[in-house]
Amino acid sequence: MRYLARRDYSRAELAQRLAQRGIAADAIEVALDQLTAAGYLSDERYAAAVVAQRTGRYGKRAIAYALKEKGVTADAAAAALAPLAAADEFVDAMALWHQRFRTPAANDREKARQVRFLQARGYPLSVVLKVLRAAGAGAADDE
Repeated sequence: MRYLARRDYSRAELAQRLAQRGIAADAIEVALDQLTAAGYLSDERYAAAVVAQRTGRYGKRAIAYALKEKGVTADAAAAALAPLAAADEFVDAMALWHQRFRTPAANDREKARQVRFLQARGYPLSVVLKVLRAAGAGAADDE
């Protein structure tokens, strides 16, 4: 309960923390089942919180990867990521680019840095190149 009092955890993440404390695996499963039944533990709620926290700063791929790393079930992750399918990643990536860089790249080195930044945030290369074109970064030589 102390862990959940601080923040939400995924079921797998909480099980790992309890196992590190030396608690028996069968006792962990019983406790997790009780917490889930009482409504204190929910992968769906955890996934929705992660998506809400990272939307706008990270792309859909990066958020999906973070959920997978935390052990969120595929169904819960898909349900939490469903609203992002309708969202336009280009708009989010453009806003993030503008917040970080503000001016188009002056040379290829700077352009590569901008590409790496947006790709590290989980945006696909096609979206990154559209952002650079829209920003006037001279992406004509990319094709």
